[in-house]
Amino acid sequence: MTQTIRGTFYGVGVGPGDPELMTLKAHRLIHEADVISYIGIDGGRSQARQIAANSIESAPTIVPEIAVPMPMSKDRTLANKAYDTAAEEIRIALNEGKNVVFLCEGDPLFFGSFAYLLDRLEDDYTCQVVPGISSVHSSSAALLKPLTLLKESFAVISGRHSDEHIRDTLLNHDTVVIMKAGSSRPRLLDILQATGRTADANYLEYISREQEKIVRDVTTLEHTVGPYFSVFVVIREKRDRT
Repeated sequence: MTQTIRGTFYGVGVGPGDPELMTLKAHRLIHEADVISYIGIDGGRSQARQIAANSIESAPTIVPEIAVPMPMSKDRTLANKAYDTAAEEIRIALNEGKNVVFLCEGDPLFFGSFAYLLDRLEDDYTCQVVPGISSVHSSSAALLKPLTLLKESFAVISGRHSDEHIRDTLLNHDTVVIMKAGSSRPRLLDILQATGRTADANYLEYISREQEKIVRDVTTLEHTVGPYFSVFVVIREKRDRT
């Protein structure tokens, strides 16, 4: 009896938003995929799929898609159930010998949902990762500001951390990128003020997308919640270049 060769599970970074920032390898794998998967929110809407739309729709055949509905909740129980369900659907395709490409905004292993599926599948299947340009690097490019020079220190932190953790990070590093900043924006603005880093801070939303917004003077920002795809990039204005 012939044994079916199992498919490969690919985590493919599609970059921050501009489709032209996708790598050639990402485009090729999407073009050749047997199944496409991605996180879907708000009834299945997917930023990653939107970025990769041209690569998907220009493929020679229409392939099945697995949209993973992800509840926008801090309750990890709900998220883990969604990952469990998605992993089982992906297993079925892999067991049939199909290659599954999971699309990820930015880079698959940088604050990426792919990591949770990788945990569930890597022991049983061949898995590969195609890196993508992260929002950290695309933000630096948009600002025309290097993230680090010479002996400068650099940290990346989630806006979901405690006030104390964020404050200590801002005080102890020259450059700090605060991810997932939208829901915590009012609190983060207060922490920037308290640590004396307001003048160093830049705020970006939807970087490299049509609705991109860059605020270099964060004192003009309202103390209201911002979108999920937003970051603070805090870079010391006075830099030692010697």
